[in-house]
Amino acid sequence: MDYTLTQIWAIIAVLAVGTFALRYSFLGLIGRRELPEWTLRILRYTPVAVLPGLIAPLVLFPAATDGQPDLARALAAVVTLALGLWTKSVLWAILGGAVTLFAVLHVVG
Repeated sequence: MDYTLTQIWAIIAVLAVGTFALRYSFLGLIGRRELPEWTLRILRYTPVAVLPGLIAPLVLFPAATDGQPDLARALAAVVTLALGLWTKSVLWAILGGAVTLFAVLHVVG
């Protein structure tokens, strides 16, 4: 199905308004109120829940290999996880995973 340029911009505009409304409903309407302790405790785990959902498909079904898992990405994910647990530093984990990915891709070809 082909979309016209006007339809594409309309879709982008609708998605932008929807995204803004969704975020404003939480941040804008109750942003200045103090949240209950149980809510704050639950919100601490949001990044831990979201990041694996974003990363796992990129490791297990990478577009670069037409959806086939490969050694480079799996090894980079393991190194990233290990460095994150060992150093407790997101920066070192990301850097270690990136270096591992590029090194293994360079060696393997």
